[in-house]
Amino acid sequence: MAIGDSLTEGLEDVAPDGGYRGFADRLAEHLSADEPRFRYANLAVRGRRMRHITGEQLDRVLEERPDLVTVHAGGNDVLRPGTDLDALAAQLEEAVLSMRRAGVRVVLLSGHDTGWVPVLRIYRGRIAVFSMHLRAMAERTGADIVDLWSMEALNDPRAWNEDRLHFNGDGHRIVAARIAEVIGQPMGPRELWARPWDTPAVRLPRILRRREHMRWAREYLVPWLGRRAMGRSSGDGREPKRPELEPFQPPPWAERGPGETVDGARPEEAGAVGGSANGAPSANGAPPTNGTPSANGAARFHGTARVPGTGPEEGAAPVDASEATEA
Repeated sequence: MAIGDSLTEGLEDVAPDGGYRGFADRLAEHLSADEPRFRYANLAVRGRRMRHITGEQLDRVLEERPDLVTVHAGGNDVLRPGTDLDALAAQLEEAVLSMRRAGVRVVLLSGHDTGWVPVLRIYRGRIAVFSMHLRAMAERTGADIVDLWSMEALNDPRAWNEDRLHFNGDGHRIVAARIAEVIGQPMGPRELWARPWDTPAVRLPRILRRREHMRWAREYLVPWLGRRAMGRSSGDGREPKRPELEPFQPPPWAERGPGETVDGARPEEAGAVGGSANGAPSANGAPPTNGTPSANGAARFHGTARVPGTGPEEGAAPVDASEATEA
């Protein structure tokens, strides 16, 4: 099972069928590949705060008592300056303890470093404090922890959607691969999450960065602040995408191993990877149009995570490492 907010729901990792995929679904696809009895539920909903995650979502976990639960919680609370981080962590720790007492293996995900991100870098200290609470919580409760703060790949804009608030397909793939390794079921070599790109990110000229910051503020920041001021959430009225713990089998586009899907097609051919100019998949799931052939002849896409065994991208335009963020 997976509980949390928009990152666990899977925004902005668009699957070929038009739905959101995300790191939790990708992990389930990996774990279920050779397990016909595998069951999976994803209770996360965008905009959910700690009280929802340790409330109705926790209740469902305790009812079902699954073997494994991933927990990414607190982001929407930490971004509110008036939130008491100590009290917030205590609330989550009690929930983790209740799951541990029920025999559930819990995997916590920390916050990630926003120090390199324009605007959202002001929250860096609060995210760091809450992440340290999570590390201490894992020590005290016996939970596993995936330290997103330490993952350099997440400091690269190619892991992020253009809204600077959510991972794109590559970012979700990186996180899923790290979780899989932490629980002892790796998806492949360490490079899948530690060194996912063949080329480094580079900075855009200052004038282009400024224009991009202005566009981002107009299209994403202002609407987000407006919803907060009105007390609204993007998740109001929404239900979880997989509310029941039910049998789950990987969809045809799911990667079976590094660079290979369940039906044998490469992810690029199945349209399952991010890789448009902004790092996001196309709306209809078809491969984006800015691909270049790799050394082995397979299609590769600018900004797409590296698949071990393929050659480096040729002519790929690196992206600016100062252009992304979280929320």
